Order: sequence, then structure tokens, then C-alpha cells
Amino acid sequence: MDNNLARAMASLTSGIYVLTVREGARYHGMSSSWVTQVSGEPVMFTAAVDNAHFSNPVIARTRVFGLNVVGRRGKPLEDYFYSPRARREDNLDAVEFELSPTLQVPWLKLAMVAMEARVVDSFVAGDHTIFVASPVGVRVGENDRPLTSLDLEYVYLGGKEVFPRDRRGWD
Repeated sequence: MDNNLARAMASLTSGIYVLTVREGARYHGMSSSWVTQVSGEPVMFTAAVDNAHFSNPVIARTRVFGLNVVGRRGKPLEDYFYSPRARREDNLDAVEFELSPTLQVPWLKLAMVAMEARVVDSFVAGDHTIFVASPVGVRVGENDRPLTSLDLEYVYLGGKEVFPRDRRGWD
């Protein structure tokens, strides 16, 4: 991706989330910034997951996942899930979580909001799968401001591409 296109894509700001999955006794989380609400009635949102990521086939098989909204106080979640330490199948051993009441997906204790969601549709879009989901249950934690891509020193652009923010050019 050329630098101008990378800068243009990096200017599409987004929230910072951790998607969590459970399959059997395995628990996994992944950093995600490609999440957005797409319907008000019924309430639905989408989450884009890299086709090569461990979570993708788990979501496709189980048709459920957790969406954890990362607040400013929860930035250590983003730091961990975006790090090489988290690039393994069963990676929730490093963070505190509880299982959601209905779908039994991991809710991270440091998340400002956690939702359990059921997949209602999906489709492949390039190197990612777009999962359309409907929230089933919600836990609202401490009052916090959601972390956004503007709070990070980098922007994920897909695959292995990361666009480093030059703070002088973005503030």
C-alpha cells in the first residue's frame, strides 16, 4: 500500500475492541478495530476478522463471540492483544475474564462494556470475513471513555500492515 493510501485509510478512525471466543476448553481474544453498528432495528453490528486469524473459523463454527469495548483505563488490553505474546490459540490465561450469562463467551473484566453476540450472517470481503451480529446480552462496567485509533501510536491496515502515527501530523 503506498504511503498516501495508507495515510488515507489510517484517517478512518475507529474504536478499539477485543473480540473473544470460546470453543470447548479453549479461550481466545484478539484486538479489533474494524467494528461498527449497522442496524438500529433490530440492533446489529459487524466485526471484520482476518481470514487467517485463529478466531475466524471458531466464530464461523460456533456462531457466537464476545465484543469487549476497550476504555482508556483498559489500554493494557490493547497492548497485550496486539503484542506477539497474544499470538497463540489459548491466550486468555494472561487476563481476567468471566463467561457471559447466555452464550458463555469470555467477557474481559477490564473492558468498559462487554457484549455477547450471535452471528446472523457473514460474508468474505477480501482477506477478512465480515460477521454480522446481534447482541444477546450486555455488561456495562465503570464509566470510561472508549479508546479509539487516535489514542494509539499505530493504525492496523490489514494483514501485517501497520501505519505508524506521526503524532505531529495528527494532533
